[in-house]
Amino acid sequence: MKYLVIVGDGMGDYPLENLAKKTVLQYAKTPNFDALAATGELGLARTIPDQLPPGSDTANLSVMGYDPLCYYTGRSPFEAASLGVDLGAKDISFRCNLVTLSSEESYADKQMHDYCAGEISNEEAAILIGEIKNKLGSDAIDFYPGFNYRHLMVWHGAPDDWKLTPPHDISGKTIGSYLPEGSESAKVRAMMEQSYRILADHPVNRKRLEKGLNPANSIWIWGDGKKPLLPSFKDKYGLKGSVISAVDLVKGIGLFAGLKMIEVEGATGNIDTNYSGKADAAIDALKKDDDFVYLHVEAPDECSHRFETENKIKAIEMIDNQVVGRIKTNLEKSGLTHSILLLTDHFTPLSLGTHTRDPVPFVIYRSNNLEGDSLQKFDETSAAETGLYLEEGFRLMDRFISEE
Repeated sequence: MKYLVIVGDGMGDYPLENLAKKTVLQYAKTPNFDALAATGELGLARTIPDQLPPGSDTANLSVMGYDPLCYYTGRSPFEAASLGVDLGAKDISFRCNLVTLSSEESYADKQMHDYCAGEISNEEAAILIGEIKNKLGSDAIDFYPGFNYRHLMVWHGAPDDWKLTPPHDISGKTIGSYLPEGSESAKVRAMMEQSYRILADHPVNRKRLEKGLNPANSIWIWGDGKKPLLPSFKDKYGLKGSVISAVDLVKGIGLFAGLKMIEVEGATGNIDTNYSGKADAAIDALKKDDDFVYLHVEAPDECSHRFETENKIKAIEMIDNQVVGRIKTNLEKSGLTHSILLLTDHFTPLSLGTHTRDPVPFVIYRSNNLEGDSLQKFDETSAAETGLYLEEGFRLMDRFISEE
């Protein structure tokens, strides 16, 4: 048996008036999602415990079979692993976004105009983070370039009493009430303010403004954490596998779990990602040596954070057609016996622009067991109507792999 998990990040949503009171999953054309639901096991799972923040970190950790209450130590250590940064026992890592703030004179009065600085390119971002490293780095604090707006700060010997806010949670809001808090927060606030003075008139940003693009005029520090310790996926489930994602967070969780990384050209983490390339990489891995592949697509989540309804619909339809449909057709032709777990890691409602803890729809499809309910659809309402509900979402992986 070959096992494939397909995660559409942030696909879960609430009904919208402008979509005839349907959710995006209900409104989008998803014949391949629905084909899995019609012959699979459909239900809901709570991937984020009430005690933890609703994020892609806790959710994907849970989906991969690890109890977040036991193994979650913060978001950024997973991203550090993906960037090849080995954290020491006394290190605290932080996510360091490049963001676009408004132009009010006082830093605290500025608004979060764009949490991703117009999806700034890797090349531009590397220059800006290099400038931040030169001006704000020290023996105690290092900065590392990541992928477009997502970067890393590591503080050797930092305190661990932080209260930090994800920038995508405060789009359009004045930042003063959301600046870092903790015993050393004054130091981090000062760095963020200095970053604005360093970046606002940087040549990279002047060129972006000339092109009508949002400038990356400040850093935003959040997502603190210490190095976690996860049992290997192979020891836990007896399967050798890989992760396919454009997102450092998901790659890092996979690395801590002992899974391989498969890089796909053109995988961007946004709506323009290489959907078919990801699908082909998964097919190739399963046909060769891998028993398990975790395929993650970020696009729906990014669209929700930017309140882009049409793009979220488009992203879901692309996952249905170019990922699920492509993989299912190819695996069926190959004759490989396979199981597919399709789900979203968490809700990212378009009405809110941020993550919530709502139980997520999932379907388990097995090519050697096609009994089911032909009327079932893959959406939030249909999944709830089956009555199948897993309160501890991390047990979904046990169900997927152990119960055939």
